Amino acid sequence: MSNFLLASIGRKFMMSITGLFLLMFITVHLTLNLLLVFDDSGELFNIGAHFMATNPLIKIMEPILGLGFLIHIIWSIIITYQNWVARPVKYNKQNLSESSTWASRNMFILGGLIFVFLVIHIINFFYVIKFDTHSMSTVIVNGTEMEDGYKLVSELFINCKLYGVLYIVGAILLTLHLTHGFWSAFQTLGLNNKNWMSRLKLVAKIFAIVVGIGFSIIPLYFMLGLNN
Repeated sequence: MSNFLLASIGRKFMMSITGLFLLMFITVHLTLNLLLVFDDSGELFNIGAHFMATNPLIKIMEPILGLGFLIHIIWSIIITYQNWVARPVKYNKQNLSESSTWASRNMFILGGLIFVFLVIHIINFFYVIKFDTHSMSTVIVNGTEMEDGYKLVSELFINCKLYGVLYIVGAILLTLHLTHGFWSAFQTLGLNNKNWMSRLKLVAKIFAIVVGIGFSIIPLYFMLGLNN
């Protein structure tokens, strides 16, 4: 197993598995966050956030998710470095652009920018909700007291337009990253015949666009005052 992971195909396999795992997380995360715009009272989002924070299974998955992010990042650095070292001469830019997309040629840069956004996101939301709950107000929903995550998110987007813009930029970067990463993960796992690849690339584009629009809607909803 260790030899497999050290080999090029093993590293790409791990990148694919962790990438698909993160795709599931993005889907769940977006679904929960969209509750922010479907209920101005904030009850639906607070119920969902409270469930995610208190469910034992989710608590087990959190460190696994963190490990998945870490492995994905480390493997991407290793693969990018080894590809750079193995490249005898610089690729002809014109030929490279004809055979690949801009996103595929800049996956490492896109991933790095997304990581920067993720750190900002964790500081503003995840850290506060998980470790600084005393700074948050609470609400009672259906007889259960819980942190008012809706207030935390909505006030940040309303009062800090810059963060809203950064959030939208992060969504765009994620969209570009997914357009290549989605189908590339399946390709590494063996779904690389012509028919499957054309379908996967189409699904990747649709999924990436839906994710980008979905995450962008949230800050715009509050920045434009649509919640009033």
